[in-house]
Amino acid sequence: MAGSTGPMLLAGGATFANGWIFNGKGPDFRILLGTAVAAGALALFSQLGAAEADLAAGIAWIAVVTVIVAPVNGRKSVAENLLGVSGFGK
Repeated sequence: MAGSTGPMLLAGGATFANGWIFNGKGPDFRILLGTAVAAGALALFSQLGAAEADLAAGIAWIAVVTVIVAPVNGRKSVAENLLGVSGFGK
């Protein structure tokens, strides 16, 4: 398995759960499809060489950090929702 697959699945899972559980939307399965396509594309890209594998893993980790910190479409981010649930965000 490529080094970028795990982080991409984490980013997609966090986005899916944030939209479904914390923001009150129904499950949006387009997120899962987009995650699978992105993970597959980065896994294929990482097979080109050592430098490409490191670049693909870096892109995947940037996606994880962005998903956790950045709010999307005016909704709260994953970090904001987790802080609210834990009681530290008050």
